[in-house]
Amino acid sequence: MKLISPSLEVSIGTQRLRLFDGRRLVREWPCSTSKFGIGFTEGSNKTPLGRFVVKEKHGDEAESGTIFKSRQPVGHWSRGMETQSDLVLSRILWLHGTEPRNANTYQRYIYIHGTNDEGSIGRPSSHGCIRLRNRAVIDLFDLVPEGTPVWIEE
Repeated sequence: MKLISPSLEVSIGTQRLRLFDGRRLVREWPCSTSKFGIGFTEGSNKTPLGRFVVKEKHGDEAESGTIFKSRQPVGHWSRGMETQSDLVLSRILWLHGTEPRNANTYQRYIYIHGTNDEGSIGRPSSHGCIRLRNRAVIDLFDLVPEGTPVWIEE
């Protein structure tokens, strides 16, 4: 599917990520934002609000469940594997804030990414990022280019 004018909207209230092409809703997925709430402070583990763009994409062609550290593949997670960590899996869409209040988003490493805790999707449980099921983040990654506008709202 080729989108002409893609954009993303994340609703913290409904825990949904929606993909638009212009004004037309194309896809919608449940997501998970921060369990610590909304915020802009470095180290707060809170999800920021406002306008962003997808600044970088990482993980093209990586296998679902690929574990990323510092945006580099370092291993593979599979269902049932014991982990204590909130892993960044499958794909990364790295966000850059375009407003003064969220200008530090890129430096805070706020991503849209896959997770090893798919059971928590649909309720706030991340450490600031927007988490999706692995299949969903792979689908999304393939549909949006770098530079795609993102709006995160309460």
